[in-house]
Amino acid sequence: MNSFVVKLKRFISDRRTVSIICVIAGVVVLYVGYNMRVSQTINPQRVPYAKNRLEARHIITQDDIGIMEVSNSVVSKSSNLITDSASLIGKEVTYGNFISQGSLFYTEDVTSPELSPDYVLSDIEDCYTAFSLSVDALSTYGNNILKDSYIDLWFTGESDNKIIYANLIKSIKVLDVRDSSGKSLSNSLSSGTPAELLFAVPDSMYSLLVKAESIGDLVPVPRNGNYTANPGETEVASEFIENLILSHTFTIPDQTDYKCLNDEEEENKEDSNKTSNESTNNTNNTNNSNNNVVIE
Repeated sequence: MNSFVVKLKRFISDRRTVSIICVIAGVVVLYVGYNMRVSQTINPQRVPYAKNRLEARHIITQDDIGIMEVSNSVVSKSSNLITDSASLIGKEVTYGNFISQGSLFYTEDVTSPELSPDYVLSDIEDCYTAFSLSVDALSTYGNNILKDSYIDLWFTGESDNKIIYANLIKSIKVLDVRDSSGKSLSNSLSSGTPAELLFAVPDSMYSLLVKAESIGDLVPVPRNGNYTANPGETEVASEFIENLILSHTFTIPDQTDYKCLNDEEEENKEDSNKTSNESTNNTNNTNNSNNNVVIE
């Protein structure tokens, strides 16, 4: 046993032996490292690609997606490359963009449909109109007016050289807050700086707001969380201000869209039409009576 240990010590202490061991170890390390790098570079990975050209606003389905193999280096060098085809289903091609046939998918190419510029407009009720109010970070109280919150719209202007500042519309819902490029601030690709508040208002109120902006300014005024949690009806807060605005404008008669009237207004319209028809019939009967003169 002792003789074996002595021989082993002599073998290890031999410089030539140590040199050979080091050379062999270096070759092994280089070989293993080289094969690992080659494997990482060449080893293909399956990723999705577009089977056809996909236009902006297109909702991606399974039929739009093909699978191809690319080298691992392509995947590792592209932090924004989408490798999971399932995550693409139901996504929308971003507004103002398109994806070429055969192209790979990247995160900036697709978005959730609810982040699309006109997504909030798709569910606007009949007889309602979208109204856009230009804002900035200051007028939104340091970007503290948020999507889906309820606020008031105040009117500011002048009349007889006197300043007017009063609540015009109360409890109006903010459908969306957008940047200067039209992207919702909910979108991670937006600038984050508010430039537009979007609302949906009854057609008659839309006309009032447009007229108000023509002779003055509308100012968004945020309220507290309880105001949003328990919203009241969106309505004109001051008839005086409404009449003042209307007094500076001209209203074209007979422009009411009767499809948007409520039941009471529709009933009044029918009664008015009935009265008008009866009056017309009486006039016609009178004329007929006057015309039926017998000449002897």
